[in-house]
Parts: sequence; C-alpha cells; structure tokens
Amino acid sequence: MSELDFSPPTSEWYYPSDEIIQHAHVPDYEAVVREAEADFEAFWAKRAEQLEWYEKWHTVLDSSDAPFYKWFVGGKTNIALNALDRHVKTWRRNKVALIWEGEPGDHLSFTYWRLWQETNRFANILRGMGVKKGDRVMIYMGRIPEIVFAMLACAKIGAIHSVVYGGFSEQALADRIADAQAKVLVTADGAWLRGKTVNLKEIADVAIQRSPSIQSVIVVKRTGQEVYMESGRDFWYHDLINLPIASTVCETEVMDAEDPLFILYTSGTTGKPKGVVHTHGGYQVYTSTTLEWVFDIKDDDRWWCAADPGWITGHSYIVYAPLILGATSFMYEGAPTYPYPNRWWKMIEYYGITILYTAPTAIRGLMRFGDAWPERHDLSSLRLLGSVGEPINPEAWRWFYRVIGKEKCPIMDTWWQTETGGFVITPLPSVPLKPGSATRPFPGMSVDVVDEEGNSCPPGQDGYLVIKRPWPSMLRTVYGDPQRYIDQYWSRYAEQGWYFAGDSARKDEDGYIWVIGRVDDVIKVSGYRLGTAEVESGLVSHPAVAEAAVIGVPDELRGNVIYAYCILVQGYEGNEQLEQELKEHIRHEVGPIAVPAKIEFVQSLPKTRSGKIMRRVLKARALGLPEGDLSTLEG
Repeated sequence: MSELDFSPPTSEWYYPSDEIIQHAHVPDYEAVVREAEADFEAFWAKRAEQLEWYEKWHTVLDSSDAPFYKWFVGGKTNIALNALDRHVKTWRRNKVALIWEGEPGDHLSFTYWRLWQETNRFANILRGMGVKKGDRVMIYMGRIPEIVFAMLACAKIGAIHSVVYGGFSEQALADRIADAQAKVLVTADGAWLRGKTVNLKEIADVAIQRSPSIQSVIVVKRTGQEVYMESGRDFWYHDLINLPIASTVCETEVMDAEDPLFILYTSGTTGKPKGVVHTHGGYQVYTSTTLEWVFDIKDDDRWWCAADPGWITGHSYIVYAPLILGATSFMYEGAPTYPYPNRWWKMIEYYGITILYTAPTAIRGLMRFGDAWPERHDLSSLRLLGSVGEPINPEAWRWFYRVIGKEKCPIMDTWWQTETGGFVITPLPSVPLKPGSATRPFPGMSVDVVDEEGNSCPPGQDGYLVIKRPWPSMLRTVYGDPQRYIDQYWSRYAEQGWYFAGDSARKDEDGYIWVIGRVDDVIKVSGYRLGTAEVESGLVSHPAVAEAAVIGVPDELRGNVIYAYCILVQGYEGNEQLEQELKEHIRHEVGPIAVPAKIEFVQSLPKTRSGKIMRRVLKARALGLPEGDLSTLEG
C-alpha cells in the first residue's frame, strides 16, 4: 500500500436545509447509528417487524455455519406478500404503483390493485406451465411493465427468477440458462432503443439451441416485428392471458425466510459469471429500510430509479423496495438522449418526478450537452438526487447538484454491489455531503478500509474495503458453487471473518469513505497506487473533456504508465496542444505521478450494458492485442 496522499479535497461541504432534516425519516443520523451499534441484531429485528410475516422468526441471525449466514430463521414470508398482497387490503389498492413510458412515447400506469391482478395472471400462467417452488425462470426482455409482472409472479409462486439484461448476447444468455438450468424463458419480440429495435426473440432462439433446458417460452409483443414461434414451445403472452387459466386470483406461496428469491449473474475475474443468490426474508427487510431512509420515500413521491430491472439496482430499487414501501415508481424504456438530449428532463417535468437515482455515466453523458437542455424544463418537482454504479467524479457531482437539483437537492451517492443487495455506504438526507464521497456506512453496517494484514488504514491511505459483520440482504452463496462463494468473498480475510468487497478505498479525517474503484482498476506507477477514477476525475474537471477512461500500460522504467482516452465536449478539437494542456491540468489537479504518458481523443468508449467502462478492451487496443469477447459490450 502506498502512503502517498492523493486524497481529494475534503473541505468542500454541502449541508442539507433545515426543512430536509426536519421532514426526513431519520433526522438524527448519529442517534440511529448508536442504536444499531448497541445491538445490531435487535436493530434489524425492529426493521423486520415493520413488514408482514406468516410466521415470525425465532432467531434473528444464525452464524453457526459462517460464512453461510442465515437471517430471520424460522420466519415464514414471501416478498410478494409485502410488495403487493398487503397493499390491496388497504387504501393503497387505488394508488398508482407504476408509471411507464415507452421510447416511442406510449405510456401506461398501474395501480397496486391492477399490478396485483397482472402479477396473479402471470403467476397462474407459470403454474399452468408446470413451474413449481424452487424452479428457475429466466427473464430476458427490455424495460417494459411485463418484466415487473414476471419477476413478481415468480416470487409469488416460489419460483427463482434470473433476469438477464436485454442487451446481452446469445452466448451470455445461453451460459446463464445452462448454469441455472431454467425451464421457462420469458422474453419479448423486441425492444426499442434509440429509435431501433433490439431483436430479443431472435437472440433468445439461438441461446435456447445452445442450452436445451428451456421447455417453454413466453413472448410479449412489444415492437410488432416478425419473429419465429416454435409450435408447442413458444406462446404469445397476449394469447395466454385470455385463457381461463390466467385468473386474476392466485394464492401466494408461503416461503421460508431463507428460501431463494432470485439468482443474478455478475461478471467474475475468471470470466465465468457468478450466480449471486438472494433470499426472501433478509432481502426484503434490508432493501425496503435502505430505500425508505436514504431516499426519504413519502406517500406523495414519484420515484425514478433510471436503471434497468436486469441489474441489481433495478431488482432492489425499481421492483421490490418501492413496492414494499407502497411508493409510486416511474420506468422509462429507452435511451436518455432519444430523440433529443432533453428526454429525461422532459419526463421529469411532465410526470412531476420528485427523486431521480441514476449512474455517473448517464450524468456525464447528459452533462456533455450543456446546461441549455435541462434549463428549458421545469425541474422544480425534484427534491432528492442519487448516484449509483461507480464513484462519481466531483465535477459531475457539482453539475448534477447545480443544474439539475438547482442547489436544493442533496445527492445520495451510494456504494453497494450485486452481492450486498442494497446500499452499504451512503449518506442520508440529513447528513452533510462531500462531492465524490459516498460518506459513511448505512446504520447497522460495519465497514472499514484495511491494509493487507487487516489493520485499519489511517486517514488518506489507500486500502481494501471490507464489511466486518453480516447484514440481512447479503448474498447467501454462488449458485451451484459454494466453494467459489468462500474463495471469492471470504478467503482474503478468512481469519477475521470479513467480507472482501474487491474495491479499494480510503477514509478521510472525518471518517468519510472515498471509493477508488475495483482493485484491478488501480494502476501502480513507480510503486505508487493510483485509482483510475482519480485520474479520470481530474481529466473530466477540464472544460474540454466530457468523459475519460485511463489504463495502465507496461513501462520498463516505471512499471506502468498511464494511457488516457478522452471524449471531448462538442466544440473542442483534439490536437497536440490540447493534449499538453490536459497533461498540465492533471499535473496540477492530481500530481506529477498521475500525468498520462499518452492521451488519445475518441468518439466513444467500450462499455458494458450497465455503463461500466471495459478497461481490458482499452488495454488490448493500446497494446495492439486481441480484444477478446465483446458480447457484453453496449450496442
């Protein structure tokens, strides 16, 4: 670990207004932290008691088979009981649960009553196809309401859903079907994106040929394009819902708190996707608590999590937690800049969105088009903003705060993972903010930055992010591979029994945590460790640069040197003069050790479907090597 201090400036504070503090679910953050630390099991039990259970648990946390922890042992529940069933017995039955807009401009809305009925119909169809408790159902579609129906329907009958993002390739889908041994696939004819259709059914057909466990395919008609339908295997959803079997009443399966709810695949260092398993009981407690407290969800809010349901952000904070809280959510099908860069701002104004939660990639992408597009819209309905997916560079944070939030909307910068199920490091609305820092752990979470030996790092020193005790929404295993679960997450600090997150970070003198990035996103130059996010933030803070990605390439003298790729703001031209200017800018902003050896100006960067920059592809390009499998790249 390098002891050279590259800490970001920490004197820049943003304080919440008195009104925000007074109306927050948690006005006194420190008091709640003290409550959680005094007895963290009692703290989580109190949160669990806010939900409905068929039978109450007898043990909050069972650590007897660590790291295979069990939460709310003996409890009987179903996440659908709390997300739907309980609401239709109250005034919320007529409250709008989901507002949806398609990219072509069509829109729908569903009350809790209607969503409950649609879920029941879908659940009865699945039961009619022979799907039983514990069976796996693969879901591969775009951002349309039916993806929500399908997920909830699986939960309701005790089936395990595995959603594959609707931009993945045939092989990526086939690999996941094969690993889960799914028997039913839910897909659509196509999806709209940037005015064109994505051929989902065509991709699904190829995947099924490669992974023959699929017995039945349910196809939603979205784009109306011609698709192949295999007799006896493929069924149109609009035909199925008109059959007598598709009743609007469906009994909810009583599940054990530890029964699996879903498998979600995430990329691993070996290349073989890991099937992260989450369960009904602890997951519903943690996700609903974190959403309620971090984004201060109220009955009159219109919440927009601008992720895709195919990622953990969508699972936790589009589908499950908002519905458990009885909130109104908004979902949009298409691209943020289609047909013009004001699409998001137009929808926020039209629907009266009060909270927007999105990724730094999207923020930087929209920031590139300047202030004029958002400023032509009334964004005054917004009261909170949020960031997810990667560390947000301070320049993008300030733009988001100033231009979109009009300097009145605190930004909830959240760090978490597919594996954690919900927010782990995050502010609450009542907490002072520093641009670029995810602030402190959520109450009840024990998080630290440690060195190789497990010693807590002093302020300003890089270290590894660890979670020191279990939490309710933690992953329970890697599907079908418990040893990989141990090796991947629990082996580095096995003696201490800590979860290793795979990210590097540092704390500042106020205890605020600054996440640098994945451990493999750290470049060692002349023996010093530099986070890619750090150098990228420095580049983007220059007015000419809209987005940047940096990699380390081998160098005989320094071990590695930095190679940077920059997308420029419209109106700037990439030339030798600008390259020198940017190098001087980095020298000033980050330090001489961080000055790139080479800056290349590009029109785009290779990204995964979730918007993460694929640095291995950039490295291969820089070194003139084969780029490898590009199936998970954004189209």
